[in-house]
Formats: sequence, C-alpha cells, structure tokens
Amino acid sequence: MPQAVADHLDARGGEYTGLLGPMLCKASRLAELITELAKAKPASPVPLSLVCDTGLGGVPKALSIIEGRQELLALRMVEMPAPSDVDDIWLERVSEFVPEDIIRVVEPRRGGDGWLAGIRRVAEHGCWPKLRCGGQTAESVPSIDVVNDFLAVAGTLDVPFKTTTGLHTAVRGTDPETGFTHHGFLNILVATARSLSGKDVRAALASTDGPALAEEARALSDDAANAVRDVFASYGSCSLQDPVAELEGLGLL
Repeated sequence: MPQAVADHLDARGGEYTGLLGPMLCKASRLAELITELAKAKPASPVPLSLVCDTGLGGVPKALSIIEGRQELLALRMVEMPAPSDVDDIWLERVSEFVPEDIIRVVEPRRGGDGWLAGIRRVAEHGCWPKLRCGGQTAESVPSIDVVNDFLAVAGTLDVPFKTTTGLHTAVRGTDPETGFTHHGFLNILVATARSLSGKDVRAALASTDGPALAEEARALSDDAANAVRDVFASYGSCSLQDPVAELEGLGLL
C-alpha cells in the first residue's frame, strides 16, 4: 500500500496525469489506504474507485468511511461483481446503496446463456458493465469470440464499459511468466472502433502487429475517436509507466 500510494501520487503530479483515472482500492483494504494517504498528505483529495470485495452489504459502511475522510479521498466509482443471476432486485439495491453521482460498475459473470442479457440489464439500471480480461488461469482470459460478442452488445448501450485484469500490454501477446495469451488494450480500443463502424472486429482483437494497430488508431477522425471513448471508458492497470512507455514507443503520445 505505501508503494501504491507513492506511485499514484507521483503519477497524478506528473507529465501524463491526463491519462490517469481514479485509484482503485478494495473495500477490505480501505483502512490501509486512508492510513497511507494521511501520512502522505496529498494536496487535493485522491479520486477513488472502490472495488467491493466484501459484498454488497459492506458498501454502505465503506461509503460512510470515505465520506468521513473527504480531505483525502473523492469517491468517483464503485465496482462490484454481480451474482450469477443479475436480477433486477439486486441491481436496484446497488442503485439504493450508491449515490447517483457515483459511477456504478458491475461485472456480470462471464459465459452461459444469460451473460449478454445480464450486460444489457446492468446498463438498463444505469451501471457500466465490466469485462474481466484475465486472472489466475488460462481459462480466465476470454476468447476472441467472447470479447467480440461483448463489444457487439456494448456498442448498443447508453452507458460505456470498463475492462479489468489482464490487459498488461498495449498489443496482444503471450505473458512470459504465465504462458497465457492475453489481450492488448490497444487491440480492444481498435476493435471497439471497428465494432462501431461495422468492420472486422475479430481481426483487430487477434492482431499482434502493434504498428498497424497504432496507425489505425491514429487515423481515426475526432468524431470516431470520441465515439470510441464514449463506449470504451477506461481499463484497470497496475502501472501508469508501462502503458505510457508502450504508447510512446508506438508513436501514440
């Protein structure tokens, strides 16, 4: 936690602060975060995305704690996994617990016949759907077909989506430590653009050609780029330095 806070505050005051979203912290580690921020004394409250790993019932207490430390934290987003059946009653409770001015991000459980319907239901309740792109096993990385199906639905919604876990690099590749083939965040950005314009989404997701993906992203008109960002809002990363270095290497910054 001390290192995470130091890195985030350095990035927030650095050259690429415009790329940086809120700091993510699990509800179970909120007290640690507050302790470290109190030591660091940030010049302004740190934007926070609260990741609810303690269940929906723990949300009110966590929000109360954050409200009591507004000199340190500014809550921007609350993220949580959905139960296996994303029913309307559960989603209504999310709306009751989380204020309207806070972005609510819900991760429907991937796979199964009801997954895509669950994504639509999440959006109907004003929540952003979240796509998990990795994990501890090779099976936790969604296939190209699964991501394609997700993007086909996401482009029709009134809310954007967020991705999490596994997008360690800009371009699709194999992790040398795990041996898993993982998606790239640039692949998903270009694939989102193609999904909105009726082009070949699967080919963009499968591409390992970084310069070609960068050129396609660079060639987007302002309107097309804004349309993509209205759909693909953000993704969770363990680092700001690594994505920045890759994007610089591809000539995108």
